[in-house]
Amino acid sequence: MMVMNRRRGKVRDNRSHGRQTIAAGVMAWEFQLIIIEDVLDREQALAIGEALGQAPFQDGSLTAGSAARKVKQNMQARGDDAGVAALGDRVRLALDNNARVRRLLRPVRWSNLLFSRYGTGQHYGLHADNAAMVDEHGWPLRTDVSFTLFLSDPDTYSGGALLIPDPSGDRAFRLAAGSAVFYPTGLLHQVTPVTAGVRLACVGWIQSLVRRPDQRDILHDLEGLRDQSDEAASLILDKTIGNLLRMWGEA
Repeated sequence: MMVMNRRRGKVRDNRSHGRQTIAAGVMAWEFQLIIIEDVLDREQALAIGEALGQAPFQDGSLTAGSAARKVKQNMQARGDDAGVAALGDRVRLALDNNARVRRLLRPVRWSNLLFSRYGTGQHYGLHADNAAMVDEHGWPLRTDVSFTLFLSDPDTYSGGALLIPDPSGDRAFRLAAGSAVFYPTGLLHQVTPVTAGVRLACVGWIQSLVRRPDQRDILHDLEGLRDQSDEAASLILDKTIGNLLRMWGEA
């Protein structure tokens, strides 16, 4: 799992193009961006991708906002299909059960999950996601975090990178099947054209208990310190974390 954020000087070694190692498998970047490997294991991810081969798809622009609709060229599985809904439940269960997702992102509400398919020549131009959507139960949802969970092995297609512009250099991601990228919803991003093969992914949005990523980062750091502290220090950190959650939390 990798964590990427704006806080410099936080970590000690392995600096490379703005990336820093916090711990084994945990990385820091110049803006808050999190990569969690193996949200699904590879076999689970590929099995979902295979099942999507039998699912009904429709023009992806039907689920985009007015601005994004102009630059969106992909296909999306129909959410009203029972089989597609069942696949979404499998992904959601894996996300709910992932301790890193819970600890780093603190989700309290989720959008419906969408399955996207990009064939040769398809892409999603530069855009920002909507600030407000509806959750899986139809209630208003503030979109704090966007994510893409990859369902195709990167060697089965060309192009199709999730690209996030950054002043120090664009960040392009083509992750292994089952791994996911989480990033602040306000960031501009795009999916570059697929030049060969088929790219399958699951995308969704999270409303967090703590809307600001820097505050979530502080809580994560404090919890890490608590886990390494003696009983007396752990008790104080428990109190501090609880008080910060009361200050920052928005249920």
